[in-house]
Amino acid sequence: MGQALILVLFSCFPLRVHPNEVVFVIQSQKNKYHAEQAEKKRQELFHQAVSLKKVTEHRHQPGILWLQENDLLFLLTVPSLSVLCGNRCSWFFFMEEVTMVKIQTLLRVLSRFDAEKEWFLGSPLYDDESSIIHHYAFSDDPSSFQYPDFGAGWALSKALLQRLAKQVNDNPPKSDFTIDLKHEIALYIWGQGSGPALSPVPEFCVKPHSTADMEKCATTITTHLPDCGDPVRTEDVFVAVKTCEKFHTERIPVVKQTWAQDAVYLEYYSDTADSSIPTVDLGVPNTDRGHCGKTFAILERFLSGAVSPSDWLLIVDDDTLISLPRLKKLLSCYDPREPVSLGERYGYGLIQNGYSYITGGGGMVFSRAAVGRLLSSGCRCYSDDAPDDMVLGMCMNTLGLPVTHSPLFHQVTPDPAWPVKPTLHLHENAAYPATLGNWLLLFTR
Repeated sequence: MGQALILVLFSCFPLRVHPNEVVFVIQSQKNKYHAEQAEKKRQELFHQAVSLKKVTEHRHQPGILWLQENDLLFLLTVPSLSVLCGNRCSWFFFMEEVTMVKIQTLLRVLSRFDAEKEWFLGSPLYDDESSIIHHYAFSDDPSSFQYPDFGAGWALSKALLQRLAKQVNDNPPKSDFTIDLKHEIALYIWGQGSGPALSPVPEFCVKPHSTADMEKCATTITTHLPDCGDPVRTEDVFVAVKTCEKFHTERIPVVKQTWAQDAVYLEYYSDTADSSIPTVDLGVPNTDRGHCGKTFAILERFLSGAVSPSDWLLIVDDDTLISLPRLKKLLSCYDPREPVSLGERYGYGLIQNGYSYITGGGGMVFSRAAVGRLLSSGCRCYSDDAPDDMVLGMCMNTLGLPVTHSPLFHQVTPDPAWPVKPTLHLHENAAYPATLGNWLLLFTR
């Protein structure tokens, strides 16, 4: 089968910034729910533009650009955008499904900048300390490098996009792992100082602090959980907790005293059977890393009839915090009859026809349909200690099944100010026992 396709809605309609035109690119995913959300956002932008008399409804219909999944490294779309729009478009505005835009305000903001010069505009983020997900870049002064908050939207001027289009063709990004796309894009654009750094735009807002601030914003972000109706039933989620004997007394009590109380169907999978917990010994020896053999044994048990016939399988580590009520609400947006794989998505070798995968530390969610397709394909681990999440990603890629990203899952401890966290992985936190209480306060229902 060919590569799975990722949907990017490309709304190219003229919005006058003096004589200029603006292209809106809505970053979305192949999954049905996300495709529908992106289409709603496209219609919202289009109707807003019509009401402002910035576009003629029947004359300028937005188009749709389909991209290969290995073009998820978003810079690879730049040449397509440049060719498709030519010299007609002066600004390219990239946004997510959760980005809310006031077009009139956005046009006023863009009018302050000369599109014939290279501009990289956005709401700035920076690291307080060097981070593994950013490959420890700028370790001497992590806060010195700024990158855009994708949710608030970001913009490239025509001059910069045209130069990047040539650069991407001549010298494509070189990175084995794609972990935090917004940071990697900013690094590529900056190019060791040969390109522009991010220019902060205060009107690209994340969380306005007052009504007055809101009125100044060209964009804001919807940070609450999506509302797709009633949460899925508790019995529709089967929870598999991966552990091993050495963590039976250190980590399992924390799980049992906290989030596990919200689960109806939950099993602990270990390298030894311990009736006091109890744990299930899957017959797979513990490994220091990878855990692929254990994960595939869990998948097989899920379909075997030995456990409840739930619609959803959640696989987590024993040091992952889960808000099951929030997760159930999130899962109501997805159809378990479709092959859904959900979590924090990373990428490996995307430039060289690689694959995406759900990183295991933040939790991996699979629909029953996805598990069935995966196991029936015959795809298996090449060793018990192979990286389970990456092997699963390779299998999904081979089968042409989408891997769906959610920013609500966290492999690495995020900013505590982020308002919604169905999952959180604390394995990197050296002060795990001391800080656990603070994090649990954020996981209230």
